[in-house]
Amino acid sequence: MESSSPQAPAGLRTTPSWLLSQTAGHAARLVAAGFAAYDLRGYHFRLLAALAEGGPASQADLGRRCAIDRSDVVAAINELAGRGLVVRALDPADRRRNVISLTAAGADQARQLADTVGSVQDDLLAPLSESERTQLTRLLTRLLEHHSQR
Repeated sequence: MESSSPQAPAGLRTTPSWLLSQTAGHAARLVAAGFAAYDLRGYHFRLLAALAEGGPASQADLGRRCAIDRSDVVAAINELAGRGLVVRALDPADRRRNVISLTAAGADQARQLADTVGSVQDDLLAPLSESERTQLTRLLTRLLEHHSQR
């Protein structure tokens, strides 16, 4: 197996945890570069994608669904609202809460970012066949689900 880090000790280059870490770092750089073209970050995409998929939600619910800290959710929503991608309104059922909704521009931006993520996946997984990509996704999902239950 050839590694992109030949200087790393052989014992690391054959360790799944090290390989996952190295690949995750590369994936994060590719995604960040893709989002930077829109002057956005991963938090923004997670929030826009959650709203596109699940519809309007409270800030607290978005934070839980996207695994983003409450203060970071507020800051990211402020940025998205400032760009006209989301709107914040008081929840008529509970005026202590804000409900966040996607605007038409926000839905367009969510699609553009999803396309960017798709391109990143194609770049990241280029050496793998379609069946290998499916198998890798299935195995990573299994690992994540196992460790998320702890």
